[in-house]
Amino acid sequence: MNEVFFLVEESLEGGYVAKALGESIFTEADNMDDLKKNIKEAVLCHFDEDKMPKIIRIHSVKEELLTV
Repeated sequence: MNEVFFLVEESLEGGYVAKALGESIFTEADNMDDLKKNIKEAVLCHFDEDKMPKIIRIHSVKEELLTV
């Protein structure tokens, strides 16, 4: 595995949540800088050294609601 993909969304309670696609990795933080650190830590804890992905790809989603 060369990459692991994370989907990042704003949390309803504030801050951000991140979930890895295809892996059981989930983390959250109050800001994006802390979230990136948490993602790295979670990936390091989740994978054995020989299976460690070389790239962590983050896909941020921002949902907005417009009324007419």
